[in-house]
Amino acid sequence: MSNSKYQKRLFGTNGVRGVCGKDLTPELVLVIGEALGTLRKGCIAVGRDTRTSGETLVMAIKAGLLSTGCDVVDCGVLPTPALQYLVSAHFEGGAMITASHNPPEYNGVKIIDSDGTEMGDEDTLKLEQQIFEPTFSLKPWTQIGHEIHSPGLIRTYIDGIVHHFPEKVGSQMTVIVDPGYGPACLTTPGILTDMGCKVITLNGITDGTFPGRMPEPSPEGLKDLAKLVISSGANFGIAHDGDADRAVFIDNCGQFIEENQEFALFARYVCQQKKGAVVTPVSTSKTVEIVVKNEGSTVTYTPVGSIYVARTMRLLMDEGEEVVFGGEGNGGLIFPGHQFCRDGGMTAAMMVFILASTGQTLSQLIESIPKRSIIKDKIKTSLGPQVLESLKVKYSNDKLDLTDGIKIIRDTSWALVRASGTEPMIRIIVDSDTHECGKIFHQELMNHISKITENTR
Repeated sequence: MSNSKYQKRLFGTNGVRGVCGKDLTPELVLVIGEALGTLRKGCIAVGRDTRTSGETLVMAIKAGLLSTGCDVVDCGVLPTPALQYLVSAHFEGGAMITASHNPPEYNGVKIIDSDGTEMGDEDTLKLEQQIFEPTFSLKPWTQIGHEIHSPGLIRTYIDGIVHHFPEKVGSQMTVIVDPGYGPACLTTPGILTDMGCKVITLNGITDGTFPGRMPEPSPEGLKDLAKLVISSGANFGIAHDGDADRAVFIDNCGQFIEENQEFALFARYVCQQKKGAVVTPVSTSKTVEIVVKNEGSTVTYTPVGSIYVARTMRLLMDEGEEVVFGGEGNGGLIFPGHQFCRDGGMTAAMMVFILASTGQTLSQLIESIPKRSIIKDKIKTSLGPQVLESLKVKYSNDKLDLTDGIKIIRDTSWALVRASGTEPMIRIIVDSDTHECGKIFHQELMNHISKITENTR
């Protein structure tokens, strides 16, 4: 796989997303289904998260697939990694109706390849060509596909996680699970219960209006979870995003664990068991690299997006390299012994196992992880390419990484500037060993970018 991004017209880093009825319509999803069915023959699994628009859109994509002769297995409401797990074992491909962490008015489509990873860029470009220049292979009435409803397959995913760990390994733990009204309501409480944990749920019913908190598990949105962890004396709290491919944590003291530190904690434990490569995007904090190298392992960087992480992991393994872990600094972690995609359910289970194995509390474990300052910002502008070219000139004497956008690397800091591929936006991340150093670097960048955007108006 090429370690570079292709410019796509419809699909972003994680599928197609938009406001339902405006940017994302049943008509568009029908066409996506027809395009996918034209390119992927065989039996396709479909699923959805809990959004109110999900049922309509899943019917649309099924209609498109069936019309091209594909058989369809409807797995019902389930997490994205659950569908990916099922596809990798049983089906020729999959389609997930979800907008992940976006607000309830959004929805989207993720296309899954037969190996359980999200569809790569080259095949996505072929899919987009079918969508924009259709040559669909629609079948006559005697050859259309057949549909099977199999919501019970979700149990296969739960068992697949639980069987990775010693029986009842969490029997001394109390865990608060906040699925955020998403499909993890149907999986994570069951996973942890089967591992022996006492589980208390918050926001634990499926509801596509997300009445208690938004699908993005932010520190502000998880204040109730933090209070419940403290009042109940739980070992930790866990929260998922809207399709449960990510997991974030509240420690036993009620503190939100910043996602890069979470990644570093898991990476350290994994690398203590086995040395090898950890794969992550260029946007991940240096905290992870510091921890991994301290354990005698290495880091391989990719463009931003879980698909690039997963496919790079597989590529390195095919080349004979030992790959032990991967993921992003947003709570999306990939365990190659389980499957090659971000998996919030597996992340929850692994946290139980780490605490049981070390005999330490989560607050004790996180205290030993290096802390760095991270500043994130964004600027609305359509001048992304011009800004990036200007930054290459300005910082030509610095060490530059052009894997995705431009990453300016200094002794104690780095800054990443990327132009969005789906909207007129520039995203900036500054990672530094001190907040003051990061602020200076951030302001320096913002001043330069502002000059470029103002001078070209």
